[in-house]
Amino acid sequence: MSLVVFESQKHIHCAECRRGPLRHLVREAGVPRCLDCADLGHLVYLPRGNAALTRRAREASSLSAVVVRLNKRRHRYERLGLLVEEAALARAERACLADAEARARRRERDRLRRAAEDTRFTAAFTAEILRLFPGCPADRARAIAAHASLRGSGRVGRTAAGRALDEQAVSVAVRAAVRHTDTEYDALLMAGVPRFTARARLAPRIDAILDGWRAQPQAGRPTGCRTAG
Repeated sequence: MSLVVFESQKHIHCAECRRGPLRHLVREAGVPRCLDCADLGHLVYLPRGNAALTRRAREASSLSAVVVRLNKRRHRYERLGLLVEEAALARAERACLADAEARARRRERDRLRRAAEDTRFTAAFTAEILRLFPGCPADRARAIAAHASLRGSGRVGRTAAGRALDEQAVSVAVRAAVRHTDTEYDALLMAGVPRFTARARLAPRIDAILDGWRAQPQAGRPTGCRTAG
């Protein structure tokens, strides 16, 4: 179990030595103490961001603590970095410098592998859109798939259902694209219309577009994205 140090966002003083305001503090039985009074004052701060350096410094340090800060918007603590022994950090930095080139090559290989995986998945997502909505223009299907499946976006294409090309997940992505691109939904939100009210107001128009895309396109007739009226 890791020791936890809090980054203070208020003017808090140590309950033992009265020093403050404290940037980093430890809570013991609900009482704030500075790092010196908590016997952690000899540790140095390592911000998050370099996974290899963080891992090596933590492994080399006989004593370490996780530094967290409360995200008030998300109502949760988020990790900011580590406190580790200075000598351990120095050893970790030397080790990272020694194999920096090898790790850079590995990162490049991983980047290329992920890019190839993303290309294949976006193509599969596009094909599934066109299977479910054969009347959807091919360029629109590709744009919807690329948007929905963007790595790290948290969008429907990156969910477990999306990665499995679940029909409902794919349909949700297409409907969202139509809502934002082919209606005034975004303008309604900016005007202060509640989200569910705006969705209900535009549902018939969105359904009409999707129904048109579900139909096989007629030969010689271009497939549009908007309905008349």
